[in-house]
Amino acid sequence: MTEQQQRTPYDLPDVTGLTIGILGGTGDQGKGLARRFALAGHRVVIGSRKAERAQQAADDLGADLPVSGAENEAAAGGADVVVVAVPWEGHKALLESLREVLAGKIVVDCVNPLGFEKGKGAFALPVEEGSAAEQAASVLPDSRVVAAFHHVSAKLLLDPEVDEMELDVLVLGNDREATDLVQALAGRIPGMRGVYGGRLHNAGQVEAFTANLISMNRRYKAHAGLRITDV
Repeated sequence: MTEQQQRTPYDLPDVTGLTIGILGGTGDQGKGLARRFALAGHRVVIGSRKAERAQQAADDLGADLPVSGAENEAAAGGADVVVVAVPWEGHKALLESLREVLAGKIVVDCVNPLGFEKGKGAFALPVEEGSAAEQAASVLPDSRVVAAFHHVSAKLLLDPEVDEMELDVLVLGNDREATDLVQALAGRIPGMRGVYGGRLHNAGQVEAFTANLISMNRRYKAHAGLRITDV
């Protein structure tokens, strides 16, 4: 067995052709992920409470990309994989409203529960379930919830001058098949790599670390992400 085989104990699945729905796709993070996945050849449906707003976000990304807009329910129902990128304040209520349509689907939660204090920066908010991802799993018992894409700069995702996203995406979940697929999706974005980061109960510290990353980026006027060494 070669060293490379030892470091790669399984093959990631082929995810070409998957349709991706993005709830909260009108915000910068969701819109940026929509852009990158579309550039990688995926059909993307941006979801919003109003179809017109979702379509406007899709149009903003350019007519040459396979991105459309729809109401949240339609965006979720027509997708193979659904990314949740909504503000923390509306996270639970939105997922509760979509419980039936999300049943059986892989749901990728990239929400960071953060507060912001003037002059003191970002801080992690307590979550009863432990993390936003665990809250999603509690609300969506029939979905396959995965936590990922927490530490990706929205500004870089949207920047047409940035061809490659040089970072690793920590992927957490209890369903190995689902985490493999999300790792593979991360790898569809040039320069990006999906790295398994543990089971879903480890998502809290990953979400909370975003507050530290925001502080570092503000201090050094950067858009830093993460790289995992020796893997």
